[in-house]
Amino acid sequence: MRTTPAAVPAALAALLLLAACGGAGGDGGGDGKRESTTCSVDTVSMEVGPASIAPAAGDTGEVPVGFTNRSATCTLDGFPEVRLVGAGDSVAVEVPPTEGATAQKLTLAKGDSASFTLTYERGTAGDGAFDAEDLRVELSGARSFRWTYGPVAAGGPAGHRISVSAYQQAGD
Repeated sequence: MRTTPAAVPAALAALLLLAACGGAGGDGGGDGKRESTTCSVDTVSMEVGPASIAPAAGDTGEVPVGFTNRSATCTLDGFPEVRLVGAGDSVAVEVPPTEGATAQKLTLAKGDSASFTLTYERGTAGDGAFDAEDLRVELSGARSFRWTYGPVAAGGPAGHRISVSAYQQAGD
């Protein structure tokens, strides 16, 4: 009769325990993200513009949003979460990623900057266009900015002709 050394079941049990706890990364989560390192509205300064405003219905405009990390190193992963909000917060339009854009993970040390850009088509008021009052940026919390770039044309994948780029590292 063959016997299995006692170390083999112990090693197998340790391996199974490690796999159940999220792997050797030590973060305890199954998605590989450490919540404590995610950039938030409390740790970054944010600025909207200057924009390239669409002057008339059918024209395309671009609105950059830049931010600088003011705290410990943090990460940005995926696409920015952005919404246009109507009068009195009654209606919101979620802004989808730009078609063909690829998300990237950025690590920002204190003082590092990043940005993303909203691209929109100006619409005609009353023609199904969304007349936004605010631009809301969600980044482990929310910060709102006044939308002064005109109505956003109806159509597109999310119901309106607006999209958001991936995060981009800014500066050198």
